[in-house]
Amino acid sequence: MPRVGAVNGEETPDDGDTPTDDPAAPTGRTPVPSARRAAGQVGGRVVRRSRGARGAPGGEVPGAGRSAGGPRRRRDLGRRVLRRLRLPGYLVVCWTALGIALSVTDQMGRYGLGTDLSVVTGFAQGAAVVLALWRPAPAWALSLAGVVVAAVAARPVLVGHPLPGPDWPWNDAEVLAHAFVLLLLALRARTRVSFAALAATAVTTWVVQGLVGGATYTSTGVTAVGVFGAVVLVGAAFRGLGEARTRLVEQETITAEERGRRTLLEERNRIARELHDVVAHHMSVISIQAQVAPHLVENPSEELKENLAGIRTNALEALAELRRVLGVLRSENPDDPYGLGAAGTGAAPDTPQPTLDRLDALMENTRAAGLDVVATVEGEMPVYPPGVQLSAYRMVQEALSNALRHAPGSRVRVEVAHRPRGLYLEIVNSRPRDPVPSSPGAGHGLLGMRERAAMLGGRVSARPTPQGGFAVSAFLPRDGTAPPADGPGA
Repeated sequence: MPRVGAVNGEETPDDGDTPTDDPAAPTGRTPVPSARRAAGQVGGRVVRRSRGARGAPGGEVPGAGRSAGGPRRRRDLGRRVLRRLRLPGYLVVCWTALGIALSVTDQMGRYGLGTDLSVVTGFAQGAAVVLALWRPAPAWALSLAGVVVAAVAARPVLVGHPLPGPDWPWNDAEVLAHAFVLLLLALRARTRVSFAALAATAVTTWVVQGLVGGATYTSTGVTAVGVFGAVVLVGAAFRGLGEARTRLVEQETITAEERGRRTLLEERNRIARELHDVVAHHMSVISIQAQVAPHLVENPSEELKENLAGIRTNALEALAELRRVLGVLRSENPDDPYGLGAAGTGAAPDTPQPTLDRLDALMENTRAAGLDVVATVEGEMPVYPPGVQLSAYRMVQEALSNALRHAPGSRVRVEVAHRPRGLYLEIVNSRPRDPVPSSPGAGHGLLGMRERAAMLGGRVSARPTPQGGFAVSAFLPRDGTAPPADGPGA
């Protein structure tokens, strides 16, 4: 007959520059792998804070951390918007290039150039604007060459021209076309390349206007170089901003991956520390039994005494090795989250590791914290290995802690079923009735559950419920080992 009890939650907060040819996104971006890992809490104390552990359907581990999720979604949205605007942007640039080509051709008529030369120089500027979308450096060379050819060809017309003379060596349309080409070059190429192009443009302008010169004209060299300098500075600034953001994204990705690996190692460290305590207890019992056994037999043989003495010696040596290992593990945990003693002392815990017998107290603590918890137990509890009982207790504790943290005021149902093949756990909470407080950080609750289940050959799944709650299910084999692949329990 099922008995109804309560369940607690000693709260344990748980806590993934490639250039592009798109002119609208000249600096490129580096895809951010999802790096956020799910979270884990072991022991009855706070380990991490996170909401991520409760939002992973089917037991999936969330990615790199809440702080990186928002910017990554915004970047993905920006990429989709840019992809949709790419074709319209190309069309706008092509129409602009056509307008520049016709304007340059028209302005070349003031120099009295022939139609053929005017059309060639005008459409050279238009072609440079379009080419700059993919090849800004050749486009810059084409634009500058077109200006030089037009200026040299128009120089004889300047002799005897009435004042004010025509704009020379740059006209308005040529300045606009070259400025656009330099802007794309500054956005797409390295800073020193864009400044080298600017310097080459300034030197060419000085040679044509200052050294070669003309008769009667309105000087545009200084104004044009000033405009080009401002354009290059703006483009270089935007490129630098894009590179800085790219490096920041890469660093966030690396940090998230390192945090996930470190969390995994820390969780395994905690599990190993707890299981070492269990093993140390049993080794101590073996040593004592081997010491007492000869006194329980009349006239024990020398062979029996020798074998029991060997058992006791081996048990004591293994226990000493375990203590040394535990000392190292605990010394690396200065916060001592499970009350194992002062940092670096290797002191043993004051209380034994929890088992299934302490689930009632766990439920009462959770009820006292404000959750409506109902538990049902099916079947008679067999003799489980200590590791199975400890892992089951921690899983229930973590699930209740998550419900307390992420679903305040909800109703929680805890089912513990003892079945022939093993232990089945299910913790389901309803939709929260109270406002859910924010829980920053990367969660690690599900990670701890999955590590414990995998160690024992079991499994864990986590999923949201259709009613707006959350469910965590786990199965642990009865003897703490995975069934054979072709066996009845596979």
